[in-house]
Amino acid sequence: MRGLLLLIFGLFFLTILFFTVRASLSENILQVDPVVLANRWFQATLVDAYLGFGTFYIWVAYRESSLLARVVWLLLILLLGNLAMSAYVVIRLATLPTGADTWNLLLRPEHASCARVSG
Repeated sequence: MRGLLLLIFGLFFLTILFFTVRASLSENILQVDPVVLANRWFQATLVDAYLGFGTFYIWVAYRESSLLARVVWLLLILLLGNLAMSAYVVIRLATLPTGADTWNLLLRPEHASCARVSG
């Protein structure tokens, strides 16, 4: 399962990186036509994306015990969106101990062992 998740989130990261670099090389985001910004579907998509970032960040804030890590990941998620989110999952998966299960990914390290016993 770990290998499959690493593959999936690694592909997410590379795909987002490719499209972001390609867009950045062709057009400055700060010079987007104001008509785009006024478009209701653009606004809905932007709100949807940032609410998704917030949802993911709630898990990150729970998972990280350090205030510094929480702040850094908040900034990265707000600035880089899904690029930062997929990187976070890849990092967490890559640093899991051998033989770890899903609980070790989802929960804080000190809570994962309790979930295994009670679940």
